[in-house]
Amino acid sequence: MKNFRSTHTRAVQGALAEIASIRGQVARSSTFRGYGPGSLAATGGLAFLSAWLQAHHLAEPVREFPAYLILWVTTAALALTFVAIQTAARARRVHAGLVVEMLHSAVEPFIPALVAGILLTAVLWRFAHWELWMLPGLWQILFSFGVFSSCRFLPKQTFVVGVWYLGCGLTCLALGHAPHALAPWEMGVPFGVGHLTLSAILFYDYARGIGDV
Repeated sequence: MKNFRSTHTRAVQGALAEIASIRGQVARSSTFRGYGPGSLAATGGLAFLSAWLQAHHLAEPVREFPAYLILWVTTAALALTFVAIQTAARARRVHAGLVVEMLHSAVEPFIPALVAGILLTAVLWRFAHWELWMLPGLWQILFSFGVFSSCRFLPKQTFVVGVWYLGCGLTCLALGHAPHALAPWEMGVPFGVGHLTLSAILFYDYARGIGDV
């Protein structure tokens, strides 16, 4: 009897594991429609607003780097909150049967970029503070990797957004040294235009495809 129960338990666990694997594969091969155009547009506007605040309240961002970092980390946190709230709500509505798997598939590509960005910032601040001017460009390049990784389950036009962030990051590295170090435009323009463009791409795709924007 014990052997029967043990065998039955293993069979059930194996079946559940196989079902979970299939659901994960389906999620990774499906188009993700959870990102909300509204929240992405709001984050684009927030980037422009933060750039304006920096221009008017941080005259020397290199010398006031802690304040600069607080401004843009706060901006990123607010943007992430906006996107997360609308994404969770949309995913429940659009991907009713695969919510967890689809959300995991959407978040996964950005985790390495986020962790690398945090570690890179800490290392430069601690060991190479004279190179902090490179951070906006490096952040954008890392973010572009997340966008490129997401292209497999987003509209194909999303590739253009990845190219935009990569190009902006390289431009910041080429032109962002003194006297333009940590200038407001280095963060405001790339993330403002990039997120507004992504918002427009998704809005058009949703309206054309399922009529749910």
